[in-house]
Amino acid sequence: MKGMGGMQQMLKQANQLQRKMEKLQAELAERTYTATAGGNGVTITVKGESTIQNIEVNEDLIKEGDLEMIVDLIKLASNEALKNAKEENSKEMSKLTGGLGGMLGGLV
Repeated sequence: MKGMGGMQQMLKQANQLQRKMEKLQAELAERTYTATAGGNGVTITVKGESTIQNIEVNEDLIKEGDLEMIVDLIKLASNEALKNAKEENSKEMSKLTGGLGGMLGGLV
């Protein structure tokens, strides 16, 4: 019956890890990330990995009236902010799950 204690301990650790992952995911969903393009002509702020919170376009850029350029800068800044969010979220999750393989004896 010695093996059952080890299994119970492993399940307990897996449950703790799951709770930590859920908490981290909720925290990461609330973080904001900002990116700019065009020499601060456009600034985008995203929340979590997927929600645009704010778009700022420099007044001078608007006065120039080059709508195509403004749209391109918005796309560039949006993609950069989303990329930053995804990379940060991935890095934080990796910190938490880094020992997962060892904990489960290579089953993952």
